[in-house]
Amino acid sequence: MRDIIRELTQTYGPSGNEEAVRAKISTMVADRADEVRSDSLGNLIVFRRGGGSGRKVMLAAHMDEIGLIATHIDDKGFIRFAGVGGVDPFISLGHRVVFGNGVTGVVGMEKMDKTKDLKLEKMFIDIGASSRAEAESAVRVGDMAVFEGKMEERGDRLVSKAMDDRVGCAVLVEIVRRIGPCPDDVYFVFTAQEEVGVRGATTSAFGIYPDVAIAVDVTRVGDTPKADTMDVSLGKGAAIKVKDQLLITHPGVKRFLVSVAESEGIPYQFEVLERGGTDAGAIHKTREGVPAGVVSIPTRYIHTPSEMVGMRDVEACAKLIERALERGVAL
Repeated sequence: MRDIIRELTQTYGPSGNEEAVRAKISTMVADRADEVRSDSLGNLIVFRRGGGSGRKVMLAAHMDEIGLIATHIDDKGFIRFAGVGGVDPFISLGHRVVFGNGVTGVVGMEKMDKTKDLKLEKMFIDIGASSRAEAESAVRVGDMAVFEGKMEERGDRLVSKAMDDRVGCAVLVEIVRRIGPCPDDVYFVFTAQEEVGVRGATTSAFGIYPDVAIAVDVTRVGDTPKADTMDVSLGKGAAIKVKDQLLITHPGVKRFLVSVAESEGIPYQFEVLERGGTDAGAIHKTREGVPAGVVSIPTRYIHTPSEMVGMRDVEACAKLIERALERGVAL
């Protein structure tokens, strides 16, 4: 799975520009799916026919990553920008970014008395141009960039940009490729535009209208020095969500995931996320409501160019979902 994670994290794909990610995932799963299709919003839907239970299970992981969008180019060729998703100005400063056409730049800032006043509108991207005309020959207003961040391995730990949520996509790809027969019809949905408002999950869930849904996404941890208090750590297994800002996990989904983890000896931990949400927040409100939960991958330094995961946790998440599907989801 490391190779899948490497390939997906290094692919350009900010919100609304997931084409390259979608194409790679399609190639990875084509020979193991009964149907592969895209919808009008850009979601990739991979269907595996079940054994006739009549139930539909939806799994969701989002393809998009946070990014920067060019809003103005000044006479000296500096590019003003806004965030696409949750972009932190302090984390962005000094980092390299790359546009969809391969043009690279560095994030700089205006001189100011107090760095605590730093905001995105006080910052710019420097692509090395010396005039507006030169800059516009490479980048136009509306073009999007993403952070550069090559994947590196440190034993069990992997560090890269866009782990959020390409590592979740890699988990779903791995499950599609190795899972055996399942009683339920399964829809593996690689969603678009999660970072800007769980939009792809909203439309795809409406179309599928599943009987139950599980999102796979990253979650914050509380295991670094003086971190916000949170009972999730790298190395302690899959994080079964209890609550976040958008979702209170359906009790039946939570019980089922816990029972699978305990019976299969899969390490797990409970996640209560005070800030943030996932695709499940949109899915569970679809039509008359969908029982939903989340299997989360513990991740350090989320929304930076150096997001860190542990492979044992990633494997635990994949195994938990795989075993749950093979049993048939029972609430």
